[in-house]
Amino acid sequence: MKIAVICDWLVVYAGAERVLEQILRLYPEADLFCLVDFLPKDQRGFILDKKTITSFIQRLPFAKKKYRSYLPFMPLAIEQLDVTGYDLVISSSHAVAKGVLTSPNQVHISYVHSPIRYAWDLQHQYLEQADLQHGLKSWLARVVLHYIRMWDYRTANGVDYFVANSEFIAKRIKKVYGREAEVIYPPVDVEAYGLCEQKEDFYLTASRLVPYKRVDLIVEAFTNMPGKKLVVIGDGPEFTKIKDKAGANVTMMGYQSFEVLRGKMRKAKAFVFAAEEDFGIIPVEAQACGTPVIAYGRGGALETVKDRETGVFFRDQSVEALVSAVEEMEEIYDTIGVQTCRNNAERFSNHVFSTKFKSYIETLTC
Repeated sequence: MKIAVICDWLVVYAGAERVLEQILRLYPEADLFCLVDFLPKDQRGFILDKKTITSFIQRLPFAKKKYRSYLPFMPLAIEQLDVTGYDLVISSSHAVAKGVLTSPNQVHISYVHSPIRYAWDLQHQYLEQADLQHGLKSWLARVVLHYIRMWDYRTANGVDYFVANSEFIAKRIKKVYGREAEVIYPPVDVEAYGLCEQKEDFYLTASRLVPYKRVDLIVEAFTNMPGKKLVVIGDGPEFTKIKDKAGANVTMMGYQSFEVLRGKMRKAKAFVFAAEEDFGIIPVEAQACGTPVIAYGRGGALETVKDRETGVFFRDQSVEALVSAVEEMEEIYDTIGVQTCRNNAERFSNHVFSTKFKSYIETLTC
């Protein structure tokens, strides 16, 4: 078979790119398409140093830094990518990649990280965070997102089979597109995180400091618990705001290398995670170190953390709920085994993903 792999854009190596990496390792002969490709030469190893086929957005002014601003043109751009010569089309989509045009003679399998979040159920949150709740710009943004929703729903008919990265996203696909989806969890490089049995007396959180990650909530909760130490790793637009509110027991480390992050994750008493994520890779990475997780009990965390076995949940994004969860963790801490956490993380390894994804593809194409 001739195989085409489509992704939205290539600018960094993050969660969606880890899925793409494993797909390309399974099908190294595939051709790779995307809207834009601005990966530096020294960061192209995960796409096997492939030359990509890009859209016209690649050549528009300021696209390297402002490619997201071309959202209104993305549906048109993805439809201009010509994949007519391929038997199998695999899209890895969190925006528009699933909208590539295919014929009845082709099989299109779309691995969906999420339907376009900011166009569907998270539209109001997106507009609030972008300060687009009122005025002409708000009206224009709402019109664009309405158009994107109509296009996104229509193009779901061009996908033969949907794969979701979690049960949570499978439900969103059903809600938005009216389609069933196979669930294959994304790959996590658990082998990169060694099991550590000797923990130290501090809690850890790590993420980009943007509003929906709710690191502000975590810092406020621990500031109200001066007897418990919290380490925060990560940078972002909310860094100064969060640091100003942090108590003496909170250490703000800013951006750190992978080695520093891994070292802290292995030694932490527990990892704290307050966001509602579609899947959420970092709680799995923490468990791979034998570190239990205190997580907000919505979204993908409900599928990656086992309540009172590898962590505890708090059901409300409030300081009071998080404080109660920390107290619960303290009470049951001695009953949580580091090997139990590690075993749970291994359910999401690169090998498990590759085996399941390849088997699924072969079932549909053989």
